[in-house]
Amino acid sequence: MVIKVFLASSSGSTAIKKKQQDVVGFLEALKVDYTPLDIACNEDNRMWMRQNVPEDKKPANGIPLPPQIFNEESYCGDYDTFFDAKEDNLVYTFLGLPPPPGSKEAEQADKDNIVENGTHAEENLDDTIEGQAEEEEEQEEEDLQSEEEEELRQLESAPCGQGLKSGGGRGRRRRVGRNTGGRGGVVEAKRC
Repeated sequence: MVIKVFLASSSGSTAIKKKQQDVVGFLEALKVDYTPLDIACNEDNRMWMRQNVPEDKKPANGIPLPPQIFNEESYCGDYDTFFDAKEDNLVYTFLGLPPPPGSKEAEQADKDNIVENGTHAEENLDDTIEGQAEEEEEQEEEDLQSEEEEELRQLESAPCGQGLKSGGGRGRRRRVGRNTGGRGGVVEAKRC
Protein backbone atom coordinates (compact mmCIF):
# COMPACT_ATOMS: atom_id res chain seq x y z
CA MET A 1 0.00 0.00 0.00
CA VAL A 2 1.34 3.35 -1.00
CA ILE A 3 0.40 6.46 0.91
CA LYS A 4 0.11 9.42 -1.44
CA VAL A 5 0.46 12.93 -0.10
CA PHE A 6 -0.52 15.67 -2.53
CA LEU A 7 1.55 18.79 -1.89
CA ALA A 8 2.16 22.15 -3.53
CA SER A 9 5.90 22.82 -3.79
CA SER A 10 5.43 26.48 -4.68
CA SER A 11 2.54 27.58 -2.51
CA GLY A 12 2.34 31.24 -1.57
CA SER A 13 0.40 30.42 1.58
CA THR A 14 2.45 29.95 4.75
CA ALA A 15 -0.49 28.12 6.35
CA ILE A 16 -0.48 25.50 3.56
CA LYS A 17 3.32 25.17 3.80
CA LYS A 18 3.13 24.58 7.56
CA LYS A 19 0.36 22.01 7.18
CA GLN A 20 2.33 20.16 4.49
CA GLN A 21 5.47 20.17 6.66
CA ASP A 22 3.48 18.90 9.63
CA VAL A 23 2.04 15.96 7.67
CA VAL A 24 5.31 15.03 5.97
CA GLY A 25 7.34 15.42 9.16
CA PHE A 26 4.98 13.24 11.15
CA LEU A 27 4.90 10.51 8.49
CA GLU A 28 8.70 10.53 8.40
CA ALA A 29 8.90 10.35 12.20
CA LEU A 30 6.63 7.30 12.13
CA LYS A 31 8.71 5.85 9.27
CA VAL A 32 5.61 5.50 7.12
CA ASP A 33 6.44 5.02 3.43
CA TYR A 34 4.72 7.68 1.39
CA THR A 35 4.98 9.26 -2.01
CA PRO A 36 4.87 13.06 -2.22
CA LEU A 37 3.02 14.20 -5.34
CA ASP A 38 3.43 17.82 -6.36
CA ILE A 39 0.29 19.48 -7.72
CA ALA A 40 2.06 22.75 -8.53
CA CYS A 41 4.41 21.29 -11.14
CA ASN A 42 2.31 18.40 -12.41
CA GLU A 43 -1.13 19.05 -13.90
CA ASP A 44 -1.98 15.31 -13.90
CA ASN A 45 -1.44 15.12 -10.13
CA ARG A 46 -3.59 18.21 -9.59
CA MET A 47 -6.44 16.85 -11.70
CA TRP A 48 -6.26 13.38 -10.13
CA MET A 49 -6.37 14.87 -6.61
CA ARG A 50 -9.30 17.16 -7.44
CA GLN A 51 -11.28 14.35 -9.04
CA ASN A 52 -10.70 11.83 -6.24
CA VAL A 53 -11.45 13.94 -3.19
CA PRO A 54 -15.06 13.04 -2.30
CA GLU A 55 -17.62 15.79 -2.97
CA ASP A 56 -18.66 16.00 0.68
CA LYS A 57 -15.02 16.63 1.67
CA LYS A 58 -14.42 19.46 -0.77
CA PRO A 59 -14.56 23.08 0.44
CA ALA A 60 -17.38 25.40 -0.59
CA ASN A 61 -15.49 26.59 -3.67
CA GLY A 62 -15.07 22.96 -4.81
CA ILE A 63 -11.26 23.05 -5.03
CA PRO A 64 -9.48 21.01 -2.35
CA LEU A 65 -6.23 22.46 -1.05
CA PRO A 66 -3.10 20.51 -0.20
CA PRO A 67 -2.14 18.51 1.71
CA GLN A 68 -4.56 15.75 0.70
CA ILE A 69 -3.79 12.18 1.73
CA PHE A 70 -4.68 8.94 -0.04
CA ASN A 71 -3.93 5.26 0.50
CA GLU A 72 -3.52 4.06 -3.09
CA GLU A 73 -6.85 5.15 -4.62
CA SER A 74 -8.68 5.43 -1.29
CA TYR A 75 -9.15 8.91 0.18
CA CYS A 76 -7.90 9.24 3.77
CA GLY A 77 -8.45 12.93 4.42
CA ASP A 78 -7.02 16.41 4.51
CA TYR A 79 -4.84 18.14 7.08
CA ASP A 80 -7.66 18.66 9.59
CA THR A 81 -8.70 15.00 9.65
CA PHE A 82 -5.03 13.97 9.76
CA PHE A 83 -4.48 16.29 12.73
CA ASP A 84 -7.52 14.83 14.56
CA ALA A 85 -6.21 11.30 13.98
CA LYS A 86 -2.78 12.38 15.21
CA GLU A 87 -4.28 13.84 18.39
CA ASP A 88 -6.27 10.64 19.01
CA ASN A 89 -3.25 8.38 18.31
CA LEU A 90 -5.11 6.87 15.34
CA VAL A 91 -2.84 7.84 12.45
CA TYR A 92 -2.41 4.27 11.23
CA THR A 93 -6.16 3.73 11.25
CA PHE A 94 -6.58 7.04 9.42
CA LEU A 95 -4.07 5.90 6.79
CA GLY A 96 -5.66 2.45 6.50
CA LEU A 97 -2.48 0.76 7.71
CA PRO A 98 -2.04 -1.83 10.45
CA PRO A 99 -0.34 -0.26 13.48
CA PRO A 100 3.17 -1.57 14.14
CA PRO A 101 3.68 -3.63 17.30
CA GLY A 102 4.57 -1.46 20.26
CA SER A 103 2.93 1.69 18.89
CA LYS A 104 0.36 3.55 21.01
CA GLU A 105 -2.30 2.63 18.48
CA ALA A 106 -1.42 -1.09 18.66
CA GLU A 107 -1.42 -0.96 22.47
CA GLN A 108 -4.83 0.72 22.42
CA ALA A 109 -6.16 -1.97 20.07
CA ASP A 110 -4.80 -4.64 22.44
CA LYS A 111 -6.45 -2.91 25.41
CA ASP A 112 -9.76 -2.66 23.63
CA ASN A 113 -9.55 -6.31 22.59
CA ILE A 114 -12.40 -5.95 20.15
CA VAL A 115 -14.20 -9.20 19.41
CA GLU A 116 -15.80 -10.11 16.11
CA ASN A 117 -19.32 -8.93 16.89
CA GLY A 118 -18.10 -5.38 17.49
CA THR A 119 -18.36 -5.33 21.27
CA HIS A 120 -15.49 -5.18 23.68
CA ALA A 121 -14.54 -8.36 25.49
CA GLU A 122 -14.31 -6.41 28.75
CA GLU A 123 -17.91 -5.26 28.30
CA ASN A 124 -19.01 -8.83 27.68
CA LEU A 125 -17.23 -9.97 30.84
CA ASP A 126 -18.78 -7.16 32.89
CA ASP A 127 -22.23 -7.97 31.51
CA THR A 128 -21.78 -11.67 32.32
CA ILE A 129 -20.64 -11.02 35.90
CA GLU A 130 -23.38 -8.46 36.44
CA GLY A 131 -25.99 -10.83 35.00
CA GLN A 132 -24.84 -13.68 37.25
CA ALA A 133 -24.99 -11.45 40.33
CA GLU A 134 -28.51 -10.34 39.43
CA GLU A 135 -29.63 -13.94 38.87
CA GLU A 136 -28.20 -15.02 42.24
CA GLU A 137 -29.92 -12.12 44.00
CA GLU A 138 -33.25 -12.93 42.33
CA GLN A 139 -32.89 -16.59 43.32
CA GLU A 140 -32.19 -15.64 46.96
CA GLU A 141 -35.28 -13.41 47.00
CA GLU A 142 -37.42 -16.19 45.51
CA ASP A 143 -36.10 -18.68 48.09
CA LEU A 144 -36.82 -16.27 50.94
CA GLN A 145 -40.30 -15.60 49.62
CA SER A 146 -40.96 -19.36 49.32
CA GLU A 147 -39.83 -19.91 52.94
CA GLU A 148 -42.06 -17.10 54.17
CA GLU A 149 -45.05 -18.44 52.23
CA GLU A 150 -44.48 -21.94 53.69
CA GLU A 151 -44.28 -20.55 57.22
CA LEU A 152 -47.46 -18.58 56.64
CA ARG A 153 -49.29 -21.73 55.44
CA GLN A 154 -48.08 -23.65 58.49
CA LEU A 155 -49.12 -20.83 60.79
CA GLU A 156 -52.56 -20.59 59.23
CA SER A 157 -53.10 -24.34 59.52
CA ALA A 158 -51.94 -24.51 63.19
CA PRO A 159 -54.66 -24.74 65.89
CA CYS A 160 -55.50 -21.55 67.81
CA GLY A 161 -52.92 -20.48 70.41
CA GLN A 162 -50.25 -22.93 69.29
CA GLY A 163 -46.89 -21.67 68.27
CA LEU A 164 -45.04 -22.50 65.12
CA LYS A 165 -41.37 -23.06 65.44
CA SER A 166 -39.07 -22.76 62.48
CA GLY A 167 -35.45 -22.11 61.71
CA GLY A 168 -33.05 -22.19 64.69
CA GLY A 169 -35.92 -22.41 67.21
CA ARG A 170 -34.30 -20.32 69.94
CA GLY A 171 -37.48 -18.48 70.73
CA ARG A 172 -36.31 -15.21 69.30
CA ARG A 173 -38.44 -13.31 66.91
CA ARG A 174 -36.93 -13.44 63.48
CA ARG A 175 -36.41 -10.31 61.47
CA VAL A 176 -37.03 -11.00 57.83
CA GLY A 177 -35.04 -8.99 55.37
CA ARG A 178 -31.78 -8.64 53.56
CA ASN A 179 -29.68 -7.98 56.66
CA THR A 180 -30.44 -11.34 58.24
CA GLY A 181 -30.45 -13.24 54.99
CA GLY A 182 -33.68 -14.92 56.05
CA ARG A 183 -32.01 -17.00 58.80
CA GLY A 184 -32.85 -17.28 62.47
CA GLY A 185 -35.64 -18.73 64.54
CA VAL A 186 -39.23 -17.57 64.78
CA VAL A 187 -41.88 -18.42 67.26
CA GLU A 188 -45.25 -17.17 66.31
CA ALA A 189 -48.59 -17.90 67.84
CA LYS A 190 -51.67 -17.98 65.73
CA ARG A 191 -54.03 -15.25 66.81
CA CYS A 192 -57.64 -16.29 67.17
